Amino acid sequence: MELRDELIELGDAFRAYQQSSEPDLELLASLHDRKARAFTTWADVTGDGSLRAEARRAKQASASVRLQQKQRTGQGAERAVARVLTGRNQWEHARGVLAYVRDHAPVPGPEGRLLTLLLTLRTASRGSGNITALDVNGVPLGDAERLFQGLVDAGWLRLPGTVADLVASTSENPTRIIVPSLLPHDEDRGPFDFGKSMRAKLSGWAQKVVGDRKLRKKKTSAAVRLLALACAAHSSADGRLRPGRGLEVEALAALCAVEPAEIAELVDQLVAAEWLTDVSVTGTHVTGRLCERVLDLSCPVPAG
Repeated sequence: MELRDELIELGDAFRAYQQSSEPDLELLASLHDRKARAFTTWADVTGDGSLRAEARRAKQASASVRLQQKQRTGQGAERAVARVLTGRNQWEHARGVLAYVRDHAPVPGPEGRLLTLLLTLRTASRGSGNITALDVNGVPLGDAERLFQGLVDAGWLRLPGTVADLVASTSENPTRIIVPSLLPHDEDRGPFDFGKSMRAKLSGWAQKVVGDRKLRKKKTSAAVRLLALACAAHSSADGRLRPGRGLEVEALAALCAVEPAEIAELVDQLVAAEWLTDVSVTGTHVTGRLCERVLDLSCPVPAG
């Protein structure tokens, strides 16, 4: 009788949580804990293995929710962090997009890589999107028209008119761009399994990093801003660059479209722009942590 009452109460509690307007991750974790205990008891009584499996899933869900809460608030750091990207799913998608562009950018060099990234984030959910000249003004692309033309010539980007039309487009008359490799086909949604809302959040995060005021003031290059994105996406909840040995120089170079020997100089520029502190660079790894002023742009890596 007590078990039945607990299961009924749990069902009501989960439904009430789903209908609440404000997420409470501690409450959600406690509900999963209760579910794990109830299903373990039920499995003990009946000997049903599927119930025991359900109990294990509830325990895993509880641990995942508590980890999300810890990473979301920056627990263990000096203060809670209100991050631009607020959850583990968003952080993993951010890292996934960076890795995808690393592997699929159609033109060489940091400027082409940065433009490819920004356009990918503008079109990721449907393979198409609107862009204006303002979207790339202030981004260190060098000869933007040449870079756009390179993407068109490679077949990666389709435009309704000319590149000159695109770089002159305004918010009142944006250019509709298409990235064929990101178009969904039948049941296949393309390389990314997130929708319009997630795409907008990821794009907004990248724009905040790339357009950071001190990176702009220092007139940093596309490579430096790609490195800022890489460091933000691969730090711990308190801002350390992948706790342990740090980030691999070769992996950072691949993300930034530069040679490994260039990473030390790029790191120095991030230090000067108050992005990184407590830095050490060896031939193989970069250690350090994000400065507090940019900790809200971090995407904590999973613990362990």
